[in-house]
Amino acid sequence: MSRGEHDWLDSEAGPVVRPYAVTGGRAKPAVGGFDLVAFVVNADGGTGPRHLQPEHYAILARTRVPITVAELASHLDLALGVVRVLLGDLLQQGLIEMHEPVYDQSVGPQRPDDRILKAVVNGLRSL
Repeated sequence: MSRGEHDWLDSEAGPVVRPYAVTGGRAKPAVGGFDLVAFVVNADGGTGPRHLQPEHYAILARTRVPITVAELASHLDLALGVVRVLLGDLLQQGLIEMHEPVYDQSVGPQRPDDRILKAVVNGLRSL
């Protein structure tokens, strides 16, 4: 490593920021649980107040149309836990709305069969 270069700087990717730095060390959202298939939408279509982090603004920009939590994490290339913490911040400030999936209470929450989940995991591992 030459003088002036840092191990946290990648010439192709830019500066690398650890997830805990983005969330201020928080591992859980201030409010909300955020199911992976819950839809998130920008509450007023705006960009939000000026005191937010760049990641908050990216979320607000992506949620101008409804998007699931899982898709949002994928589009932003952020860990799901980080996205959930940031969504909690925005929900607490009333900048986003959450639309959780509705389950038929007479049969309880419908979960995918274990065989399907195993097939999905195996498929992802093969990528």
